[in-house]
Amino acid sequence: MAARPNTPPRPIIVKKIIQEAHGGHHGGAWKVAYADFVTAMMAFFLLMWLLGATNEKQRKALADYFAPTIIETKQGSAGSNGVFGGDSIVSADDYPHAAGQTGSRSITIPRDVVGGPKEASGRETEKMKFQQVAKSLMERIQQRGDLKRLARNLRFTETVEGMRIDVIDDADFSMFAMGTSQLTPEGARLFGEIAKPVADVTNQVMIRGHTDAAPWSVKSGTNNWRLSVDRAEVVRNYLEFRGVGGNRFARIEGVADREPYVPADRLDPRNRRISITLGWRTSPDN
Repeated sequence: MAARPNTPPRPIIVKKIIQEAHGGHHGGAWKVAYADFVTAMMAFFLLMWLLGATNEKQRKALADYFAPTIIETKQGSAGSNGVFGGDSIVSADDYPHAAGQTGSRSITIPRDVVGGPKEASGRETEKMKFQQVAKSLMERIQQRGDLKRLARNLRFTETVEGMRIDVIDDADFSMFAMGTSQLTPEGARLFGEIAKPVADVTNQVMIRGHTDAAPWSVKSGTNNWRLSVDRAEVVRNYLEFRGVGGNRFARIEGVADREPYVPADRLDPRNRRISITLGWRTSPDN
C-alpha cells in the first residue's frame, strides 16, 4: 500500500549515555590506603625480625643510631621540668631514651666511622661520674626508710658550672626551722646522706641559698638576703663536718628570693631550697 502523502516524517531520537565515574571501585584512592597498610605491615614484620634476630647489645646500638646523642644543657632552669634535666632523677623525662620513673639518664657513647666506641672525652667522663653520684645518692635515700619520701625533694641539673643538686622544701618538709638557719632533724639526716657521695669526688663545691619572699619586720634585724647566706654557710659547715674537704668549697652565696623555683607564687615553700653544685674539672672542648 502506498504511503499517504500527508503523513509527517518520524522524529529522529538521539540517545546519549553518560557513564559516571566509579572512583570508589575503579579509582586510585583505595590503592593509596592499601599501600600504606602494606608499608606498615612490612615495618611491623621488620621490627619483629630485628627483635628476634638481634641480642640486647645490638638492639641498643640500633636505638643509639636513631637517637640524638647531644643532651641540651638547660641553663637557669632551677630545677624546672625536667639525672640532668632540671627534674628529679626518678621523674619522667623528655630525652630520647625515655628513662621513665625508675632510673637515671644514660649518656650515649659516641662511635667512630668503623662502628667502634670512641674513647670518652674528659667532659663525657665527668658527666658519667656525676650521674654515678646522683644514682648513689638516690639509692642511699631510697634505702633509708625515714628519708625515702624525701627523694622527691631532690633535683639534679646539668649547668654550665657543673652538676647542681637542689634540695627543695615543700608543704610537708623543711630543711630549716622556719625563719632560721637551724637545720631540722630531717634536714640534717638528708644532708648527711648527701655528704657521702659528694665527699667521694674531688670536684669543687659551690653552695647557694634560696628563700621564699615572705617579708620580715624591721624589728627582726634580718632579711631574706642574710637568711639565704646563713643557710648556705650552715650547709657548708655541715658537709665539711661530714667529710667534704674544706679546700673544695669555691663559693658560698645567698640570693634571697631572686631566683624562685615557682615564679608565679614567690611565697610557695618550694622556693626555699639549697643548691649544691659540683663544678666541672674540664672545659667543654675536652
